[in-house]
Amino acid sequence: MSRAAVYGTGSWGTAFAAVLADAGTEVTMWGRRAEVVEQVNAGVNEAYLPELHLPDRVRATTDPAEACDGADVVVLAVPSQTLRDNLAAWGGVLPREAAVVSLMKGVELGTTKRMSEVVTEVGGVEEERVVVVSGPNLAREIAAKQPAASVVACRDHAMAERVAAACAAPYFRPYTGTDVVGTEIAGAVKNVIALAVGMAEGLGMGDNSKASIITRGLAETMRLGTALGGEAVTFAGLAGVGDLIATCMSPLSRNHSFGVRLGQGMTVDEVVAVTRQTAEGVKSCTSILELARKHDVEVPIIEQVDALIEHGRTIPEVVSTLLARPRKAETG
Repeated sequence: MSRAAVYGTGSWGTAFAAVLADAGTEVTMWGRRAEVVEQVNAGVNEAYLPELHLPDRVRATTDPAEACDGADVVVLAVPSQTLRDNLAAWGGVLPREAAVVSLMKGVELGTTKRMSEVVTEVGGVEEERVVVVSGPNLAREIAAKQPAASVVACRDHAMAERVAAACAAPYFRPYTGTDVVGTEIAGAVKNVIALAVGMAEGLGMGDNSKASIITRGLAETMRLGTALGGEAVTFAGLAGVGDLIATCMSPLSRNHSFGVRLGQGMTVDEVVAVTRQTAEGVKSCTSILELARKHDVEVPIIEQVDALIEHGRTIPEVVSTLLARPRKAETG
């Protein structure tokens, strides 16, 4: 039986902890807030997934060292823009032989680094031990034990297999891969595209409009991912089109729902005030755009979402700009 540590007690971290436990893995979660840790130890995370009764194999602590004691799988599920500070605080306690799993989907502001790059740089973890898990995995559906699949990607296939074995629950099917770059870029960019799709829905646009944004958003994702060394086939799989569809179309998606409210006329600050949460796409759109520009990759949808979020452009202006772009071949 393997032992896992999960750092982060948010929705996806909690749901994934339950997946690990249901696969037979002993799990210790680390949380910053003592009240949430107490809830987890009582079998529920009222703050994030109140409907999920946590398995007996899941416990929690506020002590980072205690959380990873004896762990052969370490899961990082903190907000992407806090990863660097968190690793600086407790990354030194991570076991030297453990697989280090990233559930985070973002690109770091300021550095434009992928999450796995931050893990290797700050956490001192070798690339061969960094594993990325990504796919159409809405936390509430996973918590309800609805069947789902995901990609477990690592440069070292044996390390990917170790993590896949630890999370292969009856309702959760992991597939392994080696394309860490493509898997991470797909997971980060789809959040921005989901904002755009949500805006279209909020404006009252129909399925033609939303399907067009999803399809052209996939093209942008693939252009950027392959420019960085990702494999084109990744974007046609679970981490690519699978996650993109789920995030862009589901009301359970934080990014989609955030975009809907923007499309209905609310400002970013107003949406944050109502939901008390900021979607990853809002936080990462600028860093993803900067990354694309560094590599001379054209990403017009991402560019316009960033213009709206960060520079005050209106949705009608964004729509007009996208539709007025010069015509081109679809595959160009």
